[in-house]
Amino acid sequence: MKDTKNQVFPSCMVTIFLRGVAAFLLAGFSVTSTSCLSPPVAEVFDEEMLPADELFTEANLILEMGRKSWFFRETDYLDAIDVFQEIIDNYPFSDFAIKAELAIAQAYFERKHYEEALSYYRDFLDLHPDDPKVPFTVWMSALCLYNQTHESTKDQDATHQAIAQLEEMMRRFPDAPEAEEAERLWKELRGRLALSEMQIGNFYMEREEYQSAAVRYRGILDSFPGLGFDADALFKLGTCYQKMNLDAQAEETFQIILKHFEGTELAEAAQDAIPAAN
Repeated sequence: MKDTKNQVFPSCMVTIFLRGVAAFLLAGFSVTSTSCLSPPVAEVFDEEMLPADELFTEANLILEMGRKSWFFRETDYLDAIDVFQEIIDNYPFSDFAIKAELAIAQAYFERKHYEEALSYYRDFLDLHPDDPKVPFTVWMSALCLYNQTHESTKDQDATHQAIAQLEEMMRRFPDAPEAEEAERLWKELRGRLALSEMQIGNFYMEREEYQSAAVRYRGILDSFPGLGFDADALFKLGTCYQKMNLDAQAEETFQIILKHFEGTELAEAAQDAIPAAN
């Protein structure tokens, strides 16, 4: 079997080496030359700049080399990002500049630098709202937020942001290849929020703060119906009403359980609780 890594490595390194030698010689020439006709170093660099397509290939080769090595150094993808940035800086109106913007975001995402990746994805959306890659970029923005979410017992701000981004994805691009997966993640995150609310409600209930607990349980029923928490939230809400001496509301809540969750353990518990509410 041929070693593809060893085939790719020399060509990339030769390119980098030659560019370095050229820079060194040009710098030396600018210092020692006494001729006023010698062009400024910056102008020589501009003349020696590789074409955009070659720079794009070079950056991707650096990334590919890093992926094939047994470890991927931070400098590998940072070097690639630097080359992509060269394209943006020197060929701002080239199609490769647009590709480089997205490639930088992808490189950061690949290394799990989600904040940096999200910033570049959002910049891409602002600069190129009509680009064919917009649906993909909206999806990747959602994934950046999704990967920064936390379990239900921790702060859920990122979860709310990820849900909003997923909703935008499903609303704007319902036929995109990623739309089905976006809906799956959306349901998952909504379930996480519902669980978080249930845990907060339980926290208040254990401390006999029944009004605060009831607010959380009602919130689950209003905002997260059909996610598997309805019966439990209803029963605990009815219990809170009992503890607050709101007997009519308690019985009404338990009756809902009997009607919609007949045959379950919670329905039996609700039936037993009804006389206490009368």
